[in-house]
Amino acid sequence: MKKKIYKILTKDIASFFLLTTLSLGVIIWVIQAVNLLDIVSEDGHSFRVYFFYTLLSLPKVFSKILPFIFFVSIFYILIRYENNNELIIYWSLGLSKLKIINLIVGVSFFYLCLQLILTSYVVPSTKDKARSYFRSSNVDLFSSLIKERKFIDTVENLTIFVEEKNGNDLKKIYFKDNISINQSQIIFAKTGEIKNTNGKNTLLLYNGKFINTIDQKQNIFNFSETEIDLSKYSTKTTTHPKIQETKTVDLYDCLLSIIQFKKIFTIHGFQFEKKNCALDSFNNVKEELFKRIFLPIYFPVLALIASLVVLQSKNYINFFRFKLIVFFGGVVTLIISEISIKYFSLNNLNAIIFSILPLFIFSSIYLTLLLNTKLKKI
Repeated sequence: MKKKIYKILTKDIASFFLLTTLSLGVIIWVIQAVNLLDIVSEDGHSFRVYFFYTLLSLPKVFSKILPFIFFVSIFYILIRYENNNELIIYWSLGLSKLKIINLIVGVSFFYLCLQLILTSYVVPSTKDKARSYFRSSNVDLFSSLIKERKFIDTVENLTIFVEEKNGNDLKKIYFKDNISINQSQIIFAKTGEIKNTNGKNTLLLYNGKFINTIDQKQNIFNFSETEIDLSKYSTKTTTHPKIQETKTVDLYDCLLSIIQFKKIFTIHGFQFEKKNCALDSFNNVKEELFKRIFLPIYFPVLALIASLVVLQSKNYINFFRFKLIVFFGGVVTLIISEISIKYFSLNNLNAIIFSILPLFIFSSIYLTLLLNTKLKKI
């Protein structure tokens, strides 16, 4: 009977957790997808790039909301059990409150592992994959970038100004291409049009002139018609991998390399060179590793706090206030966990404090619970 009760409780928590995660995750993802529409409207990428980039952001959304939903799932299910008098039945069958709490804390380690997989492997991989679409994408929707009487510099090394625009037809065009440090090209044209042939964007300009500048020397000549290949231009969207998109193993290797470099440098002295790993990123690497590996440790803490609601019956005169205290205790714990990310890398003392903080909170609450158990049967 007890095993059956444990299975039902675990199943109810998992069902509510899954349903709430999917519902809230999709809502947040849709809102985020709407906010990312400027990938198309301002950066000129195709809807294909936009779709895959937003789709691959789903694991990050889930990893962000999992701790809160996990806490709320346990809190809600236990409150529902209490309101439906199910917990009273459990106590009458010989189950102790402490055993229920131990069960929930034990189950939390499954969710801890799930979060570790997400933050350490899935999220960095999907974010890097999403960034790869930018790296392989040129300006697909060039016409959407151009606005009337507005200088457009979204495209890297390129500035465009158009006096009038009617669909893909342009009038009075200013086109500046910064080819290199010492070389640039300016084009003035009376009219022009953007064409897309077999997925290739080109800009046709009519009745204008070129101003080519090389080492401050200018060469000017007129033209009646010219064609510019727009596929060679890319937007200013960041395409190089960020720390958040780097594999956990590579971050760990980077951290060890920087530490080792500092030791060797004091003795021999040499230039530190390592791909995607720099001395000035040391603190950022520590923060990212802490966020991926140590923050999931808060899952058992949240499980313990949420399960404390079984300590009081709904007949308790201050039960509502007790529920609020437990709920806000979990929310404060979540806030502390997020704040600790920023302060973790400031110094070694902070690193030690915030590393052991979840263990300290868990031990303090659980030891208090055990002491109360000795004073009265739970």
